[in-house]
Amino acid sequence: MGKKATKAADNMYYLARYEAAKENEELNSREGAAEITGIDRTRLARIELDTITPYPEEVLSMSRAYNTPELCNSYCARECPIGKTSVKEVTIDDFDRLALKVLGSLKDIDSLRKSLIAISEDGVISVNEKDTFQEILDSLEKISTNAKALRLWAMKNIRIQ
Repeated sequence: MGKKATKAADNMYYLARYEAAKENEELNSREGAAEITGIDRTRLARIELDTITPYPEEVLSMSRAYNTPELCNSYCARECPIGKTSVKEVTIDDFDRLALKVLGSLKDIDSLRKSLIAISEDGVISVNEKDTFQEILDSLEKISTNAKALRLWAMKNIRIQ
């Protein structure tokens, strides 16, 4: 791709296409990207210029065409009305960094398991157990986020589903 566009320079869809164009020169232009993604060129321009929000199926198409599975995660976390409240955006690092994050988040899994068993024994979360339960939920969220980042890395780099 030639020089970066200035108006779309911080748009995640434009940046994904820009990076993908390094591997597929047809993506250097919106015309080529429109043909590959099946999204009208004018609509693609408006998406890249942040004047409209793409439909989920358009994000999926761009994600596949640009080999950027993280676009779907970002869309859900940033733009989808439901996803904004329930999906955490993840960052894809290098494999070694991601592996260490996953392992680090799993290091206390045995104590989490024991705490959850202790809390759930009577089937009720008492007032004095709420803080511990919240810590368990926070730890599980961290594990989930790190696992999702590793999965997105694998989808992007070794093309697993």
